[in-house]
Amino acid sequence: MRKPRLLHWCTLNVLWMTVVILMAIGLAIQTLGITDKKRVTSDQLDQPRVLSMTPHNEGVPWKPCQSKTHVMFLKTHKTASSTILNILYRFGEARNLTFALPNSYQFGYPYLFSTRKIKYYSSIKMQEYHIICNHMRFFRPQVEKVMSKGTFYFSILRNPVTLAESAFTYYKGSSTAFKKVESLEQFLSEPWKYYAARDRGNQYARNLMWFDFGFDHNANDTKDYVDLVLKEIGGTFHLILLSEYFDESMVLLKDALCWEFDDVVSFKLNFRSNVTVRKLSDETVGRVKAWNSLDWKLYLHFNRTFWQRVEVYGWQRMRNDVLVLQEKRKRLMDLCLQGSRPVEASQIQDKNIKPFQYGRAQIMGYNLNPNLDNSSREKCLRMVMPELQYKDLLDAKLFPFVSTAKSLQTPQLHF
Repeated sequence: MRKPRLLHWCTLNVLWMTVVILMAIGLAIQTLGITDKKRVTSDQLDQPRVLSMTPHNEGVPWKPCQSKTHVMFLKTHKTASSTILNILYRFGEARNLTFALPNSYQFGYPYLFSTRKIKYYSSIKMQEYHIICNHMRFFRPQVEKVMSKGTFYFSILRNPVTLAESAFTYYKGSSTAFKKVESLEQFLSEPWKYYAARDRGNQYARNLMWFDFGFDHNANDTKDYVDLVLKEIGGTFHLILLSEYFDESMVLLKDALCWEFDDVVSFKLNFRSNVTVRKLSDETVGRVKAWNSLDWKLYLHFNRTFWQRVEVYGWQRMRNDVLVLQEKRKRLMDLCLQGSRPVEASQIQDKNIKPFQYGRAQIMGYNLNPNLDNSSREKCLRMVMPELQYKDLLDAKLFPFVSTAKSLQTPQLHF
């Protein structure tokens, strides 16, 4: 008996709808599977960036980057730059890297940097230099002649207020303007009475950091000019650090160079005794900012970029890493130093590691623990070695055929 036509049509329709639904479900599952695979692949591609912002992955340090060994450090004056110089010296010496060293202790400062000031430099030999870090007045075209394209450029700044106080104490006998007065307050009360742009050593008396970066420290403080210079510096230097936040700076530097904590741990070098440090009045602070307005705007700009980098790095991660760095420093101080602390220059027992004394400043130094074994002593000695002695040591290693005996009491050396 045949089924009614209507029932037959309904049966076919149900079967057809079932097939369509099943096909739709299959297509949906396939689509979701593809989307999920794309998401996983994207996550895998992003993984190094995410993990590089995390201090540890299941207890194992993650290093997706390659350690940088071509470094240009602009050593600015009175900004904790001597401590960074020591870090670079130790890093390069331990890895037999090649330093571009000056003929004396600076690259012809206060004149703009020139390759002619590099010891035994030859444009014909095409010498490869890994690190250049001694005092210079920066001049990019000449620096680029000796440093490869992949070189990492960085420098450090200091609040112009405390910098001015430090510079006056240290360069009282070097700056013609400072020689004419008894105090920084006297100078700032009528700066143009004592200051002449072309007089010897007067770069120390006004916009010193602006000068070290190679720009006119007596230029008119116009927005267009300042913006142009800030853009030039920002486009040249990969990282600008702050001396007031030295430990945070070292963490950022370690991350940028893909180095280890042990590479950036240090002792404070070339710093004054608190006896010679003076607190300035609010009125004097205002005058410092006005007189050094170019430096002040330089500092404010790169203060902002510094904290932007910290935010990207991660606030909690930064706090954790600073604690790690400080703990490593404390352990080394306990190991290396007699009394685990710095001492006045007059108390330094080994005169070979006594820091250079200049101006009214009283530069602190260290006594090594007398009970160190040979290996520990060598490591600790490098960490406390003042920059002049360390530079002589590198000279002797890089140029053993040349006598490097020099007097450390040369009046032209300003650090």
